[in-house]
Amino acid sequence: MDQAIVSIIMGSDSDLPVMRQAADFLKQMEIPFELTIVSAHRTPQRMFNFAKNAHQRGIKVIIAGAGGAAHLPGMVASLSPLPVIGVPVKSSNSIDGWDSVLSILQMPNGVPVATVALNAAKNAGILAAQIIGSHNPEVSQKMLQYKQELSDGVAVKYKRLEEQGYEEYRKE
Repeated sequence: MDQAIVSIIMGSDSDLPVMRQAADFLKQMEIPFELTIVSAHRTPQRMFNFAKNAHQRGIKVIIAGAGGAAHLPGMVASLSPLPVIGVPVKSSNSIDGWDSVLSILQMPNGVPVATVALNAAKNAGILAAQIIGSHNPEVSQKMLQYKQELSDGVAVKYKRLEEQGYEEYRKE
């Protein structure tokens, strides 16, 4: 794989089933990425070094997933000049995921974190690809194709529903 331009980080390996969605999308778009664990609470020095140096290693976007108190995305955003996309993860110590959502969403002025929905790491991967695509025509073209595929998929469904009526739709 080429040198990573997106970094996917998470507070714990228990976040991997969710964060894998971002990795899978970036792989589909052929965007080189790295994936690792950086805990804001258990490895603060590693988090500090990661956030301060990611841009010097060629990273362009950081996707940070965390559950519970979910400080990782905001702390990384406070130290890095790069855009950070936060993924709130519903974890075993979470209060229905709301603690994670609010911890990532409610950042103070000056420290923005783009926040996707709870467990929506695929959306974080899509947003990262769009950011990269804003200055990379090849990635932009892949995103246009992806958007068209989404539209085509919905068109198949609404045409089928309109032809069959709601009572017969999905009975197969």
